[in-house]
Amino acid sequence: MEEFYCPVKLTADIIGGKWKPLILFYLEGKTQRFGELRKLIPGMTKKMLTQHLRELERDEIVRRKVYAEVPPKVEYSLTRHGESLKPILKLMSAWGSKHRAQYGIPKNGIRAPKPAVQRPVMAPVESPAQL
Repeated sequence: MEEFYCPVKLTADIIGGKWKPLILFYLEGKTQRFGELRKLIPGMTKKMLTQHLRELERDEIVRRKVYAEVPPKVEYSLTRHGESLKPILKLMSAWGSKHRAQYGIPKNGIRAPKPAVQRPVMAPVESPAQL
């Protein structure tokens, strides 16, 4: 059976997921080093960042430039093809800004910490010897 071609699926396959849109957002109009991207996306592991950058490079969305120096210097930027995603990223950003309150995120973008769950304190269990 022939697979149905869906342009939304293709786009989601290339730039979708939890981390790729953030990587692209931080590369929009700016070259970033690996360590800078790690600082900008603190919840992402080094392994995941490496994997996603490799996939984006394979798909010709991101350019990886290695400088011959010690310690090694590697920079990432959007390719011309990757730059064509800017309108999509801008629309995603605008949608998130418009609807953030619905998801409990204030204008400053910092979500208040969830209140700690109050657990009942259990009375100590008496041993049979104490009875």
